[in-house]
Amino acid sequence: MRLHTRTWGEGDRVALLIHGIMADHRTWRRVGPALAARGLRVIAVDLRGHGATARGDYSMELFADDLVETLPAGAEVAIGHSLGGLALSLAVERLAPGRAVYSDPAWCLPRSEGELDGPRALARAKTLSREDITALNPRWETEDIDVELETLAVWDENTAFGLAPAFGADLLPAAPVVPSLVQLAGSSVMISPANAAELERRGFQVRTVAGAGHTIHRDDFDGFMASLDGWI
Repeated sequence: MRLHTRTWGEGDRVALLIHGIMADHRTWRRVGPALAARGLRVIAVDLRGHGATARGDYSMELFADDLVETLPAGAEVAIGHSLGGLALSLAVERLAPGRAVYSDPAWCLPRSEGELDGPRALARAKTLSREDITALNPRWETEDIDVELETLAVWDENTAFGLAPAFGADLLPAAPVVPSLVQLAGSSVMISPANAAELERRGFQVRTVAGAGHTIHRDDFDGFMASLDGWI
């Protein structure tokens, strides 16, 4: 499936941005312009079932295949957050960026008792109110709250059920295909300290943005950008 994209900047040096579940390209409202200011042409996607991209069937593999169909190979850097990090890891060999950044990637979603309990919990986020979002993300700017409400309104919550096989699975990549940074939230619920150590053993660089929540680039934009030092 061809994905809707948003571009900032111009030129031959390309950066790719891939959002997490429930979001779309608007989650990168500060990151895209910041990277463009550094001379990069920044391309952000709306994954299938998100933003302005069409709905359809959903699976980890399809999310990855769409990236390959839509995005240029050989970008200078590709950054994927959460589901975007998972999809990027499944597409990275084909996309062949110079470097990859996995921002709190969804490689170790917590196991749930029932097979669909985890996806159902994600799908219920569709009904979050402004008060709920603010309480869950006390460090977000007002504009990020506004964007989250807008993206939830157009998000197909059935995307969550395409991730059912990921809950309780170990999806840690065996090795980095390209030089790779794993960027972790301060108390990551995605990557445990043991898994972080294992990723380092496998050849990934791991950096933690202390105090930041799962959506690091919204929780602590300055910390997010600082942690990319040497990678962009």
